[in-house]
Amino acid sequence: MSHQSATISVSLATDLLKGLDPDSDLVRTALSRAKIASELLLEQGGRITIEQFSTLLRQTALLLDDETPRFFSRPLRNGTLKFLCLGMLDAPNLDIALHRFVRYFRLQLDDMGFDVTHDNQLTRIALIEYVPPKGERVLVHELMLKLVHGLASWMIGREIPLARADFAFPRPARAAEYVYLFPGPIYFEQAQTALYIGSEHLGAPLRQDKSALNQFLRNAPADWLYVPFNDKILTHRLRDYLASRLGDVMTIGSCAKALHFSVRTLSRRLAEEGSSFQTVKDELRRDMAILQLIKSDLTIAAIGRSLGFDDPTTFSRAFKLWTGSAPGVYRRLGGGEKCN
Repeated sequence: MSHQSATISVSLATDLLKGLDPDSDLVRTALSRAKIASELLLEQGGRITIEQFSTLLRQTALLLDDETPRFFSRPLRNGTLKFLCLGMLDAPNLDIALHRFVRYFRLQLDDMGFDVTHDNQLTRIALIEYVPPKGERVLVHELMLKLVHGLASWMIGREIPLARADFAFPRPARAAEYVYLFPGPIYFEQAQTALYIGSEHLGAPLRQDKSALNQFLRNAPADWLYVPFNDKILTHRLRDYLASRLGDVMTIGSCAKALHFSVRTLSRRLAEEGSSFQTVKDELRRDMAILQLIKSDLTIAAIGRSLGFDDPTTFSRAFKLWTGSAPGVYRRLGGGEKCN
């Protein structure tokens, strides 16, 4: 999976914009540049693409001159992330780079910081919350944890698997997204928000340089928001397998055989990851339907057929169940045509 084929809950966008005047020029401009219709923010079950959310975050940060848009009592002015990266890039390994990351945020923020502790097996990177953030707490924790994981992975040139992720808040409504956002064991209502990675990664040399930095920043946070598939997450492998076969009749039996599992083992492993065969299949069809509705001129019937629905009515009924809106309504809103 890549972020080009994924969608996320519109609640991330509403959380990002919460506290800002929805009728302000700033919000109208940011939504327009992200091609998100303001009406879509009100849709129960609404979805947006990774690119749309990333653009909305970048544009809101640009317009507010704050790369953590009103998350904290002190803004992080535009260019902060670039200077952070420049200070890390000449580190001899990830361990030293993370030390510089922690020190940098200690200098920049009063409300929140990071703490890195490790033993021979696991390294824990925790958010230290000195005072509650000004922004929506769940979103702030999600994005700050994704920042450190995404930046660390980019610096050493490979995705760092998560051994575990803890969150210092109750299970949110969008927790189903976490199998893609934070692939690994997830625990809510913990004392601190933290991620755990294998300590063997600390000695890895940095593989990036200044020439690659601008592209990394230009795509942020799309390139690290949803992680690539890896062999440890069966939900990802199943979605990857289904992605090129959406027009076929795919049963759990045929998928289990292709992935070298029994049906019982496949079901059990997916359940351990908080998912199921039907959930993965429906989420993939939902995402591909949304992308085709807002990025292609295919008819609704043709989109339904490409996803394995022979009857347009059946497709429309399923799509409304997934998103709360009919496909035609979603095409109008999701394409940003009504953005002001």
